[in-house]
Amino acid sequence: MLNWDFLVAFLSIIFIDLVLAGDNAVVIAMAVRGLPLAQKKKGIILGAGAAVILRIVLTFFVAKLLTFSLIKFFGGLLLLWIAVRLSLEEGRETGKYKEGGTLKQAVVTIMVADILMSVDNILAIAGASGGKPLLLIFGLGLSIPLVVFTSNLFSRLIEKYPSVLYVGVAILGRVAGEMMITDPFIHHFIDPKKFTEYIFQAVLMMSVVAVGIFRNREQRSQSKD
Repeated sequence: MLNWDFLVAFLSIIFIDLVLAGDNAVVIAMAVRGLPLAQKKKGIILGAGAAVILRIVLTFFVAKLLTFSLIKFFGGLLLLWIAVRLSLEEGRETGKYKEGGTLKQAVVTIMVADILMSVDNILAIAGASGGKPLLLIFGLGLSIPLVVFTSNLFSRLIEKYPSVLYVGVAILGRVAGEMMITDPFIHHFIDPKKFTEYIFQAVLMMSVVAVGIFRNREQRSQSKD
C-alpha cells in the first residue's frame, strides 16, 4: 500500500483539505456567533464533526446526484438564503438569542450549509483517493481539525471586527453563484464562458451583502423607534 501512488494521493488529499477548508470554516463561525462562549466551542466541534460524518456517507452518492439537472442550482439558492439569514444582526445586538435550542439550530445550519458547500471537496477527495476507502475516510476526517481551527479563528475575528461578517457573507454568495452557474442544466442551455461565470458570482456576492446590510439597518432603525 505504501507505494508512490499512495504517497501522491495522500499528499494531494492534505493539500485539497487545506485549500477547501476555508469556506466551510466561515459558515461555521457565522452560525455559532450568537451562542454563549461555552456553547460556541461545542457548536463548532459538533457541527464540524456531524457535517464530516454526513460527507462520508454522501461521498458514495454525490457524484451521481450531481449529474441530475438543477440539483446544484437549487442548492445554490438554498445557500444564498442561508447567507442572508446568517448576515442578520438581530439577536446579536438586542440579546434575543435564547439558550434553549440555539446550539441545535446552529449545528443544523452548519450541517446543511457544509453539505451544500462541500460538493467540490467531496468530489476532489474522492478523485484523489483513487477509490481507496482508507484514503477517502482519512481525507474527509482530516478536514475536521482543519475546519475547527479556522472556524475558531474566524469566529474571533467576527467578535473583534463585526464587519468581517460581511466577508463571510460574500464568500457564501460566491460559492452559491458558482454552484448555480455550473449546474448541468444551465450549462446545457447557456454554456456560459468563464468570464460570465465570474461576473455572475460577483453579482451574487454584492447582492447578498447588500441585502444583509439593508436588513440590518432596517432592524436597527426599528429598534430605535
